[in-house]
Amino acid sequence: MAHITRGEAEDRLATWSRREIDNSDGRLRASAVAITVIHRAGVPGIWVLKRPASMRNHAAQFALPGGRLDPGETARGAALRELDEELGIALGDDAVVGVLDDYETRSGYLMTPIVCWVDGDPEITPNPDEVQNVFFVTFNDLAAAPRFISIAESDRPVIQLPIANSLVHAPTAAVIYQFAQVVLAGLKTRVYDLEQPVFAWK
Repeated sequence: MAHITRGEAEDRLATWSRREIDNSDGRLRASAVAITVIHRAGVPGIWVLKRPASMRNHAAQFALPGGRLDPGETARGAALRELDEELGIALGDDAVVGVLDDYETRSGYLMTPIVCWVDGDPEITPNPDEVQNVFFVTFNDLAAAPRFISIAESDRPVIQLPIANSLVHAPTAAVIYQFAQVVLAGLKTRVYDLEQPVFAWK
């Protein structure tokens, strides 16, 4: 398991040359997700959600807390707001330790992953309209090797992460994998070329 401090995570993200996607033409819907480190009984991990089957978009898919930016809102502000709306966790900007690469989804979103850090294990209150299940995924779980498969519809590899007793796909899997690579392992891994399964294209 990777044992890193908040300071080490901040240093790795501060020296990371983040890949930004130009969305000045507004072709993509700007969104943000929160990759939130917590410590449960001293064990570090992150929250991963599963969406309800009743949702209009991305029903029953794995996700990170997040959503679209409101007018005039920053990615950091949106990630923290969505964390509060979906899990009932109110964090300040001081909880943010850095930002990973933008990821363009097949469904037309520009996803900005915001990395947050909490030293404890705060009590959560999941919003049932947006959250069916919440999984605590340890750093040790995140160290598991991903699977890469081919599909006929794309020449890009589809990533599958074996976490939460299932296989999690991109876009969620892509940004979690980059978190594990960049923050936990100190590597310089890009994920923009990792494909989503066809069911996530809409």
